[in-house]
Amino acid sequence: MSVRQVAAAHADDRSRLAIRVRAEFRRLWKLVDPRRISETWSQHIPRLLALLTGAQRAAASTANLYVADTFAELGMASRPSGLVVPEAYAGIASDGRPLASLIAQPAITAKVSLSTGRSIDEAMAAGQALAEMIGHTQVTDAGRAADQAAIVVREAATGYIRMIVGPTCARCIILAGVRYEWNAGFQRHPNCDCVHIPAAEDTPDEILTNPAKIFESMAPAEQDRVFTKAGAQAIRDGADMNQVVNARRGARGLAPAGARITAAEARLLRGGRDRGRLERTDVFGRQQFTTTEGRTVRGVAGKRLSRRGGTEKVGRFRSARAYRLMPESIYELADGDRDEAIRLLKVHGYIL
Repeated sequence: MSVRQVAAAHADDRSRLAIRVRAEFRRLWKLVDPRRISETWSQHIPRLLALLTGAQRAAASTANLYVADTFAELGMASRPSGLVVPEAYAGIASDGRPLASLIAQPAITAKVSLSTGRSIDEAMAAGQALAEMIGHTQVTDAGRAADQAAIVVREAATGYIRMIVGPTCARCIILAGVRYEWNAGFQRHPNCDCVHIPAAEDTPDEILTNPAKIFESMAPAEQDRVFTKAGAQAIRDGADMNQVVNARRGARGLAPAGARITAAEARLLRGGRDRGRLERTDVFGRQQFTTTEGRTVRGVAGKRLSRRGGTEKVGRFRSARAYRLMPESIYELADGDRDEAIRLLKVHGYIL
């Protein structure tokens, strides 16, 4: 197999896993009673939490072998400085909040839609879209985070190349084949399936992908769908693809200001009161993302962090007092120092 074939098989396996999880989120959302949205959705959260946690663990569990296989195809020996711990990427949302609070969000979104004058059908459709997005995105994000850690611990991997997977969006197409440093964050959007291809200094050019060739390989109708009719025509007329796509960038929030939600739901939006939360913490003079998830002394991260700062009682369990950094913050703090990044990944339980 070629390196691209190894990456494609890896991406396909993860995508199938994400699609199965997404389908279960969709199935259970359709059982929600529009007259009792929060109550009926909350009944499904324990099942979805167990499902999504297991899927995240499965997505992360292939990272070590995937990176090893890509280097084998490149004919390079690369001994890792550590191994990814799949459990470290499971049970936590990619923004650091506990999964349970994130899974509760579709009910809140549906109620917000109703409070702003949308119909029942529109509100339920908004909730379903978010539920499906959560199921899909949290699986792929966990896998990508694990893949990057598996790249970081191999010194021969000086970076990674972005590879698109299947039908994709304009934003991903313009990034296809771009090479990034080993510590660069992976730009992605909800439902994104793109993956890292580990790269060495002398990685062959055939691994790279040309966005212009991707555009040319698409049927005109597909070009219009992905880039919009006006955007696709502009590209066909010679406009720069990056400029066309970037001019159309935008983002929407999940919960408009002024929406009527309960105090308990507001706590869930903030990441929950007791189950863990995402925080901004001052670390060596910089504001970084940390999480209270995964710090109980039963886990790898909790054991290591408790040696540094002791423990405290949180609910029924003892947890490390020390903050736990998210992987993206670790790479930022390491500031290009690979040994320091590996050290921090070990301290915070992401690799052994």
